[in-house]
Amino acid sequence: MSDLQNGREAWASRIGLILAMAGNAIGLGNFLRFPVQAAQNGGGAFMIPYFVALLLLGIPLMWVEWAIGRRGGQFGYGTAAGAFGALCKTRGSAKLANYLGALGISIPIAFAIYYNYIESWTLAYSVFSVTGKYFGITERGAMLDFLQSFQGLKVTEHFSGLATAFVFFFITLAINVYVLSHSVAQGIERLAKIAMPTLFIFALILVVRVITLGTPDPAVPENSVYNGFGFLWNPDFSQITQAKPWLAAAGQIFFTLSIGTGSILTYASYMKKKDDLALTGLTTSITNEFAEVVCGGSIAIPVAVAFFGVAQTADIAKGGAFNLGFAAMPIIFQKLPLAHILGSMWFLLLFFAGITSSVALCSPAMSFLQDQMKMSRQKAAMVVGTVLLICGLPVVLFLGHGFLDEMDFWAGTFGLVVFAMIEVILFAWVFGMKRAWAEIEEGADIKVPSIFRFIIQFITPVYLIGLLFFWGWQDGIPILMMEGKPAADIPYLWGARLMMCGLTVICLYLIARAYKNNIIRDEVVADLRS
Repeated sequence: MSDLQNGREAWASRIGLILAMAGNAIGLGNFLRFPVQAAQNGGGAFMIPYFVALLLLGIPLMWVEWAIGRRGGQFGYGTAAGAFGALCKTRGSAKLANYLGALGISIPIAFAIYYNYIESWTLAYSVFSVTGKYFGITERGAMLDFLQSFQGLKVTEHFSGLATAFVFFFITLAINVYVLSHSVAQGIERLAKIAMPTLFIFALILVVRVITLGTPDPAVPENSVYNGFGFLWNPDFSQITQAKPWLAAAGQIFFTLSIGTGSILTYASYMKKKDDLALTGLTTSITNEFAEVVCGGSIAIPVAVAFFGVAQTADIAKGGAFNLGFAAMPIIFQKLPLAHILGSMWFLLLFFAGITSSVALCSPAMSFLQDQMKMSRQKAAMVVGTVLLICGLPVVLFLGHGFLDEMDFWAGTFGLVVFAMIEVILFAWVFGMKRAWAEIEEGADIKVPSIFRFIIQFITPVYLIGLLFFWGWQDGIPILMMEGKPAADIPYLWGARLMMCGLTVICLYLIARAYKNNIIRDEVVADLRS
């Protein structure tokens, strides 16, 4: 399955492309992070900044990244290191843009390094649900102890070390490498065609089961699913005037749509020049929003209120997504008929959401190694797998010292905003909005509202710059200086930062080699001049 212009692989079907892009976007954040963010930031009022961010950041940046990726693919480039140069008019600016594109390889691979480990927890817990390993633990504190002992943070009667965690980490890594080693059509697309329908079936079964719970204990009528929906969606408009919900909403949109990771760009590079990206990109966004708002908002928080009550659920939400998914939900499943099956469904749902995203995060590195380093897909998969393994070991071993959290902030939060800002500025201002808009409309099956031309050129860049400004003003210096961090953790946090910097340096070196070997070329300059 090849693109006739440059011999690159292509998607076998449009539905495969949509499902793969949806799999890229739909991840653990849809079912764990979103309900927690909503509960922490004003409930229903959170949806106002959320949908504003979707319209002004999410959908515009989705189209921007699709357009850059499809254009880059016409020149044989599947990453920002090449595709960015295809937006520039001079040799010098193209070279600088391509070096900036190193972030489009190093950020997603850093993201995938720790995401792969979290993903392995969901696989492990699906097995624990089937075998009943956590059954009998009915207190949230004890269930947290179970999770932490599995992670090697403490010793309990359930786990005395990291052996079990490593087993599932290796299995998850092997599955990722196996999918990556196959072609786009036979690997990523086939995975999406299996994982996405299965995920939605499981999600809808769980949503129906939650809704039909009603009030599990008639003696405590306030503990009901309906009050759970009220807790999640009743608006606290007092929070709208604060910066926190707006920053949280923007962060959630980035996280949930996989914007700024470079993976959308890579997937789009396998499209043909006349393939529609306007309707396909919008369909992908709608599919993701359905999974997040309808399914993700209808399972964990409502059922937690039904069994724990509003006060305890608020405390669970404060504890974060892992507290909700791995400490509260296993207790709830034990209280339901078919507990083994429902628990396994929940964690397999999370695993399918996770693996489609982790494979996507690895795709920019895969594409660069294939296109610019001229490796076979199998060899590239082994190289990526080796990086995930070697760099993943400190994530597993030093979890208790904040290694994962440090990577999550810089790669999974801050890095996404920076990369997206670079993308939209290059696309709208360097490439030029006239060409940019024509690129979006090329082959479009729908008429893109002209208001988005103004949004992409002006609103989205200002929004992103504003986010970075407010972050720097409110939190920048303390985070950079690691204020408030335990002294014992600081060497590990620096280790995480140095590892991410090292990945970026390696990417810059490989781009330089590609230039030296004339694999990244200047033909795009002639194209723009014409």
